[in-house]
Amino acid sequence: MTARCAVVLLSPPGWAPPGVPVDGWRRALAEDVVDLLAGLELVDVAIAATAADMPLAEAIRWPAMPVYEVARARPLDALTAAGAAGYEQAAVLPADVPDLPALLVGKLFRPLTTRWVAAAPVLPARTGLVGLATRLPVPEWLVAADPDLDRTDQAGLRAAGRTVAGSAPHGDVAASPGWHRLRGPDDLARLDEHLEGWDNTRTLLSVG
Repeated sequence: MTARCAVVLLSPPGWAPPGVPVDGWRRALAEDVVDLLAGLELVDVAIAATAADMPLAEAIRWPAMPVYEVARARPLDALTAAGAAGYEQAAVLPADVPDLPALLVGKLFRPLTTRWVAAAPVLPARTGLVGLATRLPVPEWLVAADPDLDRTDQAGLRAAGRTVAGSAPHGDVAASPGWHRLRGPDDLARLDEHLEGWDNTRTLLSVG
């Protein structure tokens, strides 16, 4: 066990390419994210899923990779589960970033040496988060904010922190490099064919 854990949060996709079954699309994306993270050094990997999504989590996890059953598919639930497992730091990532460069995961953890929280925006619109990392246990102001990866941005996260009594200064949220997510048809053009990995997503798109 290392001090750090990256958690893939399974949540229902809001979209799938025409002609591609939603369930198959969801599994391909999530499996690629899990495979990407499993190759990281000095970072353990886990999956967070609600009871309804436990079969999917069990199907895509690597041997000995823990699966945390959570009440909600929310970042706070995943981070809290990692804290309960004994980790000192955790990052939660959505299951729709199959071509995310592994380097960006490391950059999400790096600010935690001096900051409590780090957040990476979804590009290009910067609406939503592609990653949220924190020291553990989760700080009280972040618990109160209860951010959402789909709608919370960096500015909103900092603003939420300022509304919680006794919270850390908003500058305690470090900005990490962002990336795109596959949440709509326009996002397909942002997939980088030259990046290694995302084999399941690549195969599913090639066969339609």
